[in-house]
Amino acid sequence: MEPVKLAVMGAGLIGKRHIEHIAASTEAKLAAVVDPSPVGQDVAQAHGAPWFPSFAAMLDKVRPDGVIIATPNQLHVENGLDAVAIGIPALVEKPIADDLAGATRLVEAAEKAGVPLLVGHHRRHNPMMAKAQEIIQSGRLGTVLTVQVTCWFFKPDDYFDVSWRREKGGGPIFINLIHDINNLQALCGEVASVQALESNAVRGFAVEDTAGILLRFVNGVIGTVSVSDTVVAPWNWEMTVGDNPAYPHTTESCYLIGGTHGSLSLPHLDVWHNREKRSWWEPIEPARVPYEAADPLTRQIRQFCRVIRGEEPPLVSGREGLNTLKVIEAVKESARTGQMVRLAP
Repeated sequence: MEPVKLAVMGAGLIGKRHIEHIAASTEAKLAAVVDPSPVGQDVAQAHGAPWFPSFAAMLDKVRPDGVIIATPNQLHVENGLDAVAIGIPALVEKPIADDLAGATRLVEAAEKAGVPLLVGHHRRHNPMMAKAQEIIQSGRLGTVLTVQVTCWFFKPDDYFDVSWRREKGGGPIFINLIHDINNLQALCGEVASVQALESNAVRGFAVEDTAGILLRFVNGVIGTVSVSDTVVAPWNWEMTVGDNPAYPHTTESCYLIGGTHGSLSLPHLDVWHNREKRSWWEPIEPARVPYEAADPLTRQIRQFCRVIRGEEPPLVSGREGLNTLKVIEAVKESARTGQMVRLAP
């Protein structure tokens, strides 16, 4: 089987990671790097791939089978629409867009044209997530009632030397928590309503540095989420899961999911249960569920190739990415107004 030819738009941090994973893949081939900067040109040269300053310039020479869009958020819709217009499947990095109107326009255009559109919520490709879904759906926890997510970490001062990280859309809700919301939708279902508070008391930037969020899911599950990028702590996805070598690895948990017959901690997949009678006076113990670890970005590239070949639907579609963005926008609206925000079914 011939490798799937993939172009990557954007040679920033995540773009480079995609390029490295394509280069290491036997199922994909790097067809082009599209980035107007000298950095993009250097990255293309380092990987022996053609470089182009724009999508249009690439199409004059190369037509890839698919394109990964890792450009700045405000360009996602424009770049995605360019790909859809000529029928090239696209994997758009999260968030799918920087506003709901643009995201809706892109998703509807892709659906109307029948062009596959995927969103880069790469955590969903972690085998641990699939195993957690399996545990919940098996009924082993009984009726799931509540979920608790901790997303605490400390971003150093030099992180904010990049100006957009101090401006609207640059805070941890939009940049970091959006991944956790997508995970929660996979584990607990769609969100019905949101109540949120946020604060910028530490840095005083135009974006939040801490937030508390209460979620009610359509199926009745209640979720509590705490996020802060000003707390020195080990309780966050990056440190606990250990699937990105850029972050130190800890042995803590970041998600707790509670049910009538047991509770589940992630990422270690410990199912806590009573051996006999369910009671807080009875002994409780964990049973760790094994799974085979694998790099989620590698699995995401493989899945994109299978989608392009028509072998399966996207794991995280454009429509799902849009629904996740709707929850994030509801969080921001609730924090701004102090009111509960209900999401349309």
